[in-house]
Amino acid sequence: MTSIAQPAPRRLDAFAVASEPGNERLAISRVAETASSAGISAGRLERLKTAVAEATMNAIEHGNKNQAEIPVDVEIIQTGDEITVAISDQGGAPTQDPAADAEEPDLVKKLAGAQRPRGWGLFLIRNMVDAMEVTIDGQRHTVWLTMRTSAPEGAEHDEQV
Repeated sequence: MTSIAQPAPRRLDAFAVASEPGNERLAISRVAETASSAGISAGRLERLKTAVAEATMNAIEHGNKNQAEIPVDVEIIQTGDEITVAISDQGGAPTQDPAADAEEPDLVKKLAGAQRPRGWGLFLIRNMVDAMEVTIDGQRHTVWLTMRTSAPEGAEHDEQV
C-alpha cells in the first residue's frame, strides 16, 4: 500500500487573552497577522476572522464566564495548506451539548419573535470555516477552526467578501 506523506504540523503562534468582553479583537488581530504571513487569501482571512471572533466571544462569555483571571488560550497551527486555530477555555463539559439542541437560526423567525435573538455564534462559525471540531478534556473546552489557505477548486466565490 502506498501512502502520501503529510506535512508535519507547525505551530505558528500561541497566546492567551483575558476573559473580558472586547478581547476577541486582540485574538482577531493576532490571528489575522499570523494567518496573513502564512499565505491565506484575503477573502478566506475575513471568514476566519469572523469565526475566531465568535469562538473567542463564546469562550470568554460562556466558557470562562467573563472571569478576567481565567485566560482564553489561542494556538495557530499550519499543516500543509491548512491553518487551524484552537481556542480553549476552562468551562469544561457543558451540562448539555449546545449544538445538539440548537435550532438553525432563521432571520424571519427571529424578527417575528418566534426564535430568541441570540444563537448565531455556532451557526456562523460552522459556515465561515472549512471545518470545525469541539473537544473537551476535563475542564478544557477547545474549538478547532480549520481553513485552507486558498479556496478549493470550484469555490472561487470564497474569495469575495
